[in-house]
Amino acid sequence: MSKNAIARAREVCYESPFAFVATQGSEEAKASYMIPLRYTFASDNTSGICPEAWEALQECNAGYLASYGNDAITARATDLFREVFETDCEVFFVFNGTAANSLALASLCQSYHSVICHEVAHVETDECGAPEFFTNGTKLLLASGNNGKIDPQDVERLVTKRSDIHYPRPNVLSLSLPNEIGTVYSLDELRALRDVAVRHRLKIHMDGSRFANAVASRGDSPADLTWRSGIDVLCCGGTKLGIGLGEAVIFFNKALAAEFDYRCKQAGQLASKMRFMAAPWCAMLRDGSWLRNAAQANGCARLLSEKVRGLPGVRELYPVQANAVFLELPPAVHNHLKAKGWAYYVFIGGGARFMCSWATTQEQVAELAADIAEAV
Repeated sequence: MSKNAIARAREVCYESPFAFVATQGSEEAKASYMIPLRYTFASDNTSGICPEAWEALQECNAGYLASYGNDAITARATDLFREVFETDCEVFFVFNGTAANSLALASLCQSYHSVICHEVAHVETDECGAPEFFTNGTKLLLASGNNGKIDPQDVERLVTKRSDIHYPRPNVLSLSLPNEIGTVYSLDELRALRDVAVRHRLKIHMDGSRFANAVASRGDSPADLTWRSGIDVLCCGGTKLGIGLGEAVIFFNKALAAEFDYRCKQAGQLASKMRFMAAPWCAMLRDGSWLRNAAQANGCARLLSEKVRGLPGVRELYPVQANAVFLELPPAVHNHLKAKGWAYYVFIGGGARFMCSWATTQEQVAELAADIAEAV
């Protein structure tokens, strides 16, 4: 194996199913020793389907039902969302979070508008321009704020920066709950942003790919964290929660949902066997497992934080408020974890990101923490 090939393999080892084991000898010898990567903490979408969702899929896999969401199971899931959020709302199911965010934003603005979001928001950093594509060119205006939370004063700055026809008029404020670095807005923070949005007639979109983790963390009701705080549309994540695929787009402002079904169809997001996307939601909303799963993930993140706190050279970058732990680690620790096969991301939040899921166990947390401690 050439030196260039070895270097390239090292660069992508977090994406490959194998990792290099630190051994003595030549580079070629080192490259020949490989172990399977462990994706336990790489992301909360690396885990499987949770038992409740799996059982729901099996139960609905019998007989014949109407297609394209015109079935009783999809209707029941929609009604359960209305019960959970304590309000009448329009609910649509799409395959993934990028589609949910992009189509929701497209329903809130015209191509000459702009969307204000945090500079590390997922719609800005990790959706390959999909929001701009589906909105036919709506511009994203980047706001700042500590710990991944938008500062209301920066929203004010962006809205009032210019008012001429040459500036894409701000029309939407996009929030993430939890955000990309795992922190959660308080009700007071959400309402402060709502006040700015109302003053400037901005609609509010919420990227809730891990919304259940925010609810479990805060202890506030889903209603309080959304429509009672001025949210017009929520993209409620199911994939990271333990569902195989499928996100719910929930319009609290029902007028904004006009013809959203057409957007879904045109974007290839209208499932013909919609019941298989809706059934897991039915089970998890009905028995509360959507919040139990989130609480399990959050608890494991807190445990990891506690176990590595105070280790030499290890620094927690952000408060652990949901199911993510961001750590600044010495190079030797990165090398040690890589040699042990641990896969994790290092390009998000400026440090090593460890995500816990519904399936993460305390034993797995202890093993990772022990490997970090061993390295330092």
